[in-house]
Amino acid sequence: MRGTTAELEGMAQRVFVNVVGFTDEERHALNLLFRISGEQGTPFVLWEPNAPEAAKLAIIDGQSYEAQVELEHPRNANLPIIWVGDDPHQRTWRRFTRPIAWPEVVQAMDELFPAPPDLVLDFDELDTQPPDPSAGAGPAPKRVLIASADRDERLYIRAKLSLVNLTQADEAENAAEALELARMNDYVLAIVDFELPGSNGWDFTHDLARGQRPIKKTVVIADRGGMIEKLRARFAGVDGFLVKPPHPGRLHLLMRDA
Repeated sequence: MRGTTAELEGMAQRVFVNVVGFTDEERHALNLLFRISGEQGTPFVLWEPNAPEAAKLAIIDGQSYEAQVELEHPRNANLPIIWVGDDPHQRTWRRFTRPIAWPEVVQAMDELFPAPPDLVLDFDELDTQPPDPSAGAGPAPKRVLIASADRDERLYIRAKLSLVNLTQADEAENAAEALELARMNDYVLAIVDFELPGSNGWDFTHDLARGQRPIKKTVVIADRGGMIEKLRARFAGVDGFLVKPPHPGRLHLLMRDA
């Protein structure tokens, strides 16, 4: 199946979730994960009475006074329930105890509402025409850093960059080379393999993105990535997190605004 960029952006349908009870701190943690959820999987949204759609899932704090009221309300009659606490309700689909591992809760939600298969982006339909030579010199070309020890991976990324007119790319095979290039050049985008030799995980990506010459956007690709990795990526200042092999459509969406 092929789709345009607009279709790709809208392919994952949001799921409204009725959250019942919980402390302010717990709700803050859950809301943060909801905001991150759409980056790789299904976007989850807190349901409120004025929401445009009905809730499709309820997360209930079994220790809250609202729990029994919500369980008896018709709007929750057929919803799967994620229960937190003891004595789970008979309709509970998944139960968790405190302290709550919220990334595991959201991963369970991803299992219940998996994102649809990725669309294959048809790059031939995109507006990727080169600049008009008659328009003058214009601004300096945008420069990109590709950091990966895998030559084939670097070639793949370079090819995708060319489709959005990002043809000025430098390559690094290890962390030391990447940091040295970032010290010497201004980059609008860095695409970094999380397993880059010599790197120390998220500390390295943070240092790379926030160096003396800050990089506008940093994208990390990794062999695997669950909700915990996505959360760590967000705190490390990473703008995009993709699982290998990076889907061409998702990669394009991250590159096009660089």
